[in-house]
Amino acid sequence: MPTKIICDTHVLLFWANEPDRLTSLAKKTLDENRERGTLACADITLWEIALLHERGKIILPPDISIERYMQAIINALHLEVLTITPEIAALSRSEMFHHQDPADRLIASTAIVHQALLISADKRLSVLDPLRILW
Repeated sequence: MPTKIICDTHVLLFWANEPDRLTSLAKKTLDENRERGTLACADITLWEIALLHERGKIILPPDISIERYMQAIINALHLEVLTITPEIAALSRSEMFHHQDPADRLIASTAIVHQALLISADKRLSVLDPLRILW
């Protein structure tokens, strides 16, 4: 079974709106894995995108709802949305984490539990062991 590759929230937004902000390695990894069905995101990522839209950080055309926007990203990248499990929830609250952002903690925990690679530019996550990050 191929290794899952989890996309951090900003990676999905960069891919959809500002692809030049992705590194060449991140772009290549997304392109190579979208047809393989190995790309995923944590379910909290969808909540983060909805929150950013609510706060005016994501502006959509009037005829595009936030639900449609998120579904388009999921469909285009063939993303699997991974749910929070008891193991992920417990790990996210462990002493491994030195920052308090609950979404980051859940995304990183999802990657660790699934033994997946995380595409992320978040330097705070890059120090976590056993998290494997690509950027």
